[in-house]
Amino acid sequence: MTVTEDRPQMLAEEFERIAAAAEREGVRMEFIHGRLGVKAVPDGDHDEIIRWLMKICLQQRPDLWLYPERGLHVERYRKGNAKPDGALAPEGSFAGQGVWADPDQVVMLVEVTSYDSDTDKRDREEKPRAYAQTGIPVYLLIDRDSGETLVHTEPDGDSYAQLTRRPFGRTITLPDPVGITFDTSALKDWVR
Repeated sequence: MTVTEDRPQMLAEEFERIAAAAEREGVRMEFIHGRLGVKAVPDGDHDEIIRWLMKICLQQRPDLWLYPERGLHVERYRKGNAKPDGALAPEGSFAGQGVWADPDQVVMLVEVTSYDSDTDKRDREEKPRAYAQTGIPVYLLIDRDSGETLVHTEPDGDSYAQLTRRPFGRTITLPDPVGITFDTSALKDWVR
């Protein structure tokens, strides 16, 4: 059987039960485009990148918080579930919500590539499409393999219309509604 969004591997409710059990065992799962995926556990450099970005966000946008590994409903019709490395949203955006939250207040999602075989398809293809379908204004990919930051903007309901790439060491601007500019030189310290 071919897995598609119309013919998923399982129902979203089934995924949520499996993911909850897997999380207790230290495995992070996602369900994007009808397909079950396992997300690599972050290494120490990955954690440092998120810490560094969290500090930048707090300094420049104290009205927003970078929530790490926040489970979100993504994709058209809310059939998918993802745990991005970071979700930038106003403080209190997820209060009272369960493991898989509504992303309506999220202004940016962040992913940092991991050194696993699924990174290419997951972070560079599947997630940009799912996040654009959800209407997330900005998707920031910190790509440790290519040594660059990729800023996806202008979601049109199916994909992002704009992509800006900058090698580590250059300044990058995250446009409104994020409105943050930073130098990416520090990222060179956290790649293999």
